[in-house]
Amino acid sequence: MPDVSVADAVDAYLRRTAVGGSEGSGAYASNAGSILGRWAGWLEDERGVTSIFALEESDLRAYAAELAARTERGEYAASTASTYFAVVRAFLSWCESGGIIEGNPARADGITEALPTEEDGDGGQAWSPEARQELEAHLERRALEAPDDDRRERLGRLREYAMVATLAHTGIRGAELFRVPEDDRRQGARWEDVDFYAGTVRVLGTAGRHEEVVLPAPARTPLRRYWIALDPPTPEWPLFPTRHAPSIAARVRTVLGERGLEETEIESLLETQTAIELARERAIPPPAITTEGARSILRRLCADAGVDVDGDYLKPRGARRGLGNRPRRREATPSHSPPREDFRERSIAVADSDGDDA
Repeated sequence: MPDVSVADAVDAYLRRTAVGGSEGSGAYASNAGSILGRWAGWLEDERGVTSIFALEESDLRAYAAELAARTERGEYAASTASTYFAVVRAFLSWCESGGIIEGNPARADGITEALPTEEDGDGGQAWSPEARQELEAHLERRALEAPDDDRRERLGRLREYAMVATLAHTGIRGAELFRVPEDDRRQGARWEDVDFYAGTVRVLGTAGRHEEVVLPAPARTPLRRYWIALDPPTPEWPLFPTRHAPSIAARVRTVLGERGLEETEIESLLETQTAIELARERAIPPPAITTEGARSILRRLCADAGVDVDGDYLKPRGARRGLGNRPRRREATPSHSPPREDFRERSIAVADSDGDDA
C-alpha cells in the first residue's frame, strides 16, 4: 500500500464525516477538523511523524501528556483535553475500520491515564475571597497612587489591576484572555471583543466557539480605566499586549513588509522610533502576552502583596474555581459594538503617549 500521510487521512475522514447525512455531521466535521489539524501539526513538529503508518502508541501517550501539560498551564479545561483525545481516537478507529491501519494505538491499555481529570484541570487551587480582596486592594492602591507625571508607570499599574480584576470576577480562562503560542486560534482577547455598554467580553471558548462572558462592575471599571489610559489606536489591539520589545519589533517588521515596505525602509523607521511607537503610529497590533507571561505577572504581584493560597501564588485557573458557580456565558452574536469612551473617567487615567513598550 502506498504511504498515506496523517494529513491526507484526516482530510478523507472529514470528507466522509461531513457527508454522513446525520444531523450535526457538518458541525462535527468542522470542529473535528480544527482539532485534528492541530494534532497533525503537533505530530510533525514534536514527534517527527507525518505518515499514518508510522504512528505508534508512544505518540499517543505523548499527546495525552501534552494535553495534560496544557491543562496544568491553564490553556485547556480538563473536559476539553478529554474531548480532543476522544476526537483523535475516533479518527484512528475510522482508519482501523477502513483498513488503513491494523490497530488503533489510542486504545492501548492505560493510554488515557495521563489525561487530566476535572480536579487536575483546576489544579486544586481556588482563590479565597480574602486572598482575592487583599490582592485587589493592593493593586487598586498602587493604581491610585501612581505618579501623574509618569504615564508609563501609571499605565502599568492600571494594566495589572485590570488583569487581576478581569480574572477574579469573570472566570475567563487564561487561554481565553491571553495568547497561547501553540494554538494559532488563541491570540488573546482584543478591544474589539469588549462591549462596555452591554457589559460583556467575547472570548474563544474551550469548545472552539466564540462566547460572550459577563463583565461585572468590579471587572468592568478597572478594565475601562486601563482602556482609557492605553488609548489603543485600533480595536484589534490586544487587551494585554506584550511588553517584549523583540516580539513587537518582529510583528512590526512582518506587517510593514506585507504592506509593501522594503527592508531598508523598515529598518530606517526602527532607527528613529521604538517598535511600540511605530506599532501605535501605524496601527499594528502587537502580540498579546502569553499565558506563561500572565502567570509570571501574577507570581510577582502576589509576592509584592504578600498574598498566597496554601503557600502558592494565585494562579489564573484558581480565580475561576474561586467563583464557585460557572460564570454566565452565551454564544456570541455576530454584531458586537466597540468599546466607547466615557469623559467622566478621563480624570482617573492619563493617556499614554509613549506606549506600552516594556
